[in-house]
Amino acid sequence: MDILSSRRFISIVLAILVVLNLALLGTLWWQNAHTQQKHEKAAGTSKYKNKQSFFEKKLNLTDEQSKQFNSLRRQHFQGSLPALVAISGLKRQLIQEAIKTEPDTLVIRTLAGRIGRQQAIVEHRLAWHFNNLSKVCTPEQRDSLQQVLERVTAKPYKLKRRLFLKRIRFTPLQQKDTTEQQENKPEKSKSLR
Repeated sequence: MDILSSRRFISIVLAILVVLNLALLGTLWWQNAHTQQKHEKAAGTSKYKNKQSFFEKKLNLTDEQSKQFNSLRRQHFQGSLPALVAISGLKRQLIQEAIKTEPDTLVIRTLAGRIGRQQAIVEHRLAWHFNNLSKVCTPEQRDSLQQVLERVTAKPYKLKRRLFLKRIRFTPLQQKDTTEQQENKPEKSKSLR
């Protein structure tokens, strides 16, 4: 009998191939599972890594303080997310109402008020977030933290203000209107007597 035609030989080779295929599939699955876990861990830490290193540089934070800052930042952003999503949805509704040919001013006023309430929630949470960050710091670091937070929070407004003020030009008409209003005030008060 020929070795290649024997049933026993074919069965053994087939069994070896099945075992090798199963081992290969198991190895691929194991590598895939571990790389996903590594990516999830890396994504979780790298998301806040840039800001963390920024605070580390500016405040000379210890490793423990850095971990606490990172944890507080994550908690703050996760907690503020619902209000930010609500603001986004309300702004979409506001835009839809505003571009109508005849917008309903009551709806616009209501939506603006709701946006303001949600923004107040965000600002309130931000203030307590800053408070929690300051509790992690030493007294020397608190002074630096205050300066950093003032620069970070005020910068966008300063930029917008500078750009806005560059576009505004006071015309003589505006100055003339204000002087006329001041001159008319005494006349009105005289006529009321």
